[in-house]
Amino acid sequence: METRALGDTGQESTVLTFGSIALNWLEQEGANQMVELVLDHGVNHFDVAPTYGDAELKLGPKLRQYREDIFLGCKTQEREYEGAARKIDRSLDRLGIDTIDLYQIHGLEYEEELDTITADGGALDAIREAKAAGKIDHIGLTSHGDPDLILDAIDRIDDLETVMFPLNPVVAGKDDSEYDYEAVLERCESEGIGTLGIKAFAKGSWPSTDELAEADRPYANWYEPVDTPEAIRERFDFAAAQGLDTVVSPGDPKLVKMVLDAASRFEGMDEARQRSLIEEVRHDDSPVPEQLHH
Repeated sequence: METRALGDTGQESTVLTFGSIALNWLEQEGANQMVELVLDHGVNHFDVAPTYGDAELKLGPKLRQYREDIFLGCKTQEREYEGAARKIDRSLDRLGIDTIDLYQIHGLEYEEELDTITADGGALDAIREAKAAGKIDHIGLTSHGDPDLILDAIDRIDDLETVMFPLNPVVAGKDDSEYDYEAVLERCESEGIGTLGIKAFAKGSWPSTDELAEADRPYANWYEPVDTPEAIRERFDFAAAQGLDTVVSPGDPKLVKMVLDAASRFEGMDEARQRSLIEEVRHDDSPVPEQLHH
């Protein structure tokens, strides 16, 4: 599988990152088999979070077995020092490892959160301390909020090394600044910040909760995904062709095999096809930004 430099981190990540939330929906044996499948396809970058149910625990056995082959991203939704320090230690314990390769501030949505994170006694202090202590190697950020807020965070966190944000033909076709994630991509590229794409496979937002109860959704995702091999390959090719360093696989285990196949066959996407894909989905509701986050 193709690899790309993850910004200036020194990490060469496969063009697909395994979104390990998919393991939460499986029993341990199934989780072990899925990790083996992902590794068999050559994927070397995994992403997990403590809010993903038991995903950390389910990932642990194979992560420890293949530790040298996996660059691991983890996250925290904590905004203050004490909570973030606890979460780092808890994730290390649940994963059963000594060092997390990339630790990310998770789901930044509001300016006030950024103020808290970057202030004295904020989560960033705990993350920097953990880095100094060897518990983590790199510092990142994830958001499906306003692109301007992400750009502000890049300005204010001078040791930020990666950013994870949405990019797909739906948002690429929107003209409003609130969907201008391409500006984030350009800024990251100019500053040597690694880029990870999420929601590459989003078809649109789920219908309102009244229309489709969460338990009735056919996929374990925050959004309705495309779900045929052809559509998945098209969406993967589009995201990877935008210049992202790596594209994160969707959260539902039923889709993982198709996404692995798409990533293994990636050969680029010409600009004409990119433009026509944007036009095809231009009138779809954008799945981001959204007010209801996990």
